[in-house]
Amino acid sequence: MVRSSAEDVDGYLAEVPEERGEVLARLRQLCRAELGGFDEVMAYGMPAYERDGAAEIAFASQKQYISFYLMRGDVREAFEERLAGQDMGKGCLRFRKPEHVDLDLVRDLLRATAAAPGEIC
Repeated sequence: MVRSSAEDVDGYLAEVPEERGEVLARLRQLCRAELGGFDEVMAYGMPAYERDGAAEIAFASQKQYISFYLMRGDVREAFEERLAGQDMGKGCLRFRKPEHVDLDLVRDLLRATAAAPGEIC
């Protein structure tokens, strides 16, 4: 699944492959727990979390991996050392297998994102 047509995150999670469903549901739980004041929406066919109408976090089940989108350059820079060994593009952290999703790292990224607004790239 690259781009879902689901109308909400529940619908999105119902569409994902079974082997990824549990970890994607866990990502959602973390986002909802750590991103107080953010709105959960569907944007660009994936679950996203917006503050003041701008998406700062998103995740998706892609064809070859699970992606976690971190749209805050300041947070990426603050976690540069921890992200160095990860498969990371400009704003996308990629996990090739569900069991490789580093939930502790994701939680810390979410907490840093929620701590203060910042520029979205």
